[in-house]
Amino acid sequence: MVLVSVFTRAGTTVLFAIGPFDATLEGVDFAGQVLVRLLVLSTAIGLFGLTTDPRALVFDLERRGMSPKLGFAAVATVEAVPSMIERANVIQAAQRARGLDTEGRLIGRLRGIMPMVGPVLLSSLTEVEERSLALEVRAFGRPGRRHLLWQPGDTNTERVVRWVLVLAFLGVTTARVSGLLPRMP
Repeated sequence: MVLVSVFTRAGTTVLFAIGPFDATLEGVDFAGQVLVRLLVLSTAIGLFGLTTDPRALVFDLERRGMSPKLGFAAVATVEAVPSMIERANVIQAAQRARGLDTEGRLIGRLRGIMPMVGPVLLSSLTEVEERSLALEVRAFGRPGRRHLLWQPGDTNTERVVRWVLVLAFLGVTTARVSGLLPRMP
């Protein structure tokens, strides 16, 4: 993204040229802005994933009126990546025990990836099928409101912090829309 922004963004100040592509100061500025935005977004997603218990997320989404199916889809997405990484590590250890070279030079590691892709995808599909069967057995698709047996704890401090953050967000948004805060580039 950064390279595309640096070399394709039109501008008046050319820093250097590589073949038919000119790197402009405006392109570097735009690339920096894009990089910071991507960093902030990925940090926010990572922080959310590290600090949020998936069960608490589903419970709170359902409590606020979201469909249990959408809540399950959100949690399944959050839990899919660590599960696939763990599965890939197990398959890599098994492939290494069978004599596959998965360490060392870059070429050897790249050659070792292809024999792992098939088993990781097949085991992921098997896990999805097992989950869907387990959900059907537990009557997940039945109509009506579900009654969950578990509730996350919510202390007074957490409620106060949550409302302070909501009010701060509304205040910053109002100040930004009304023009009190300067426009960010």
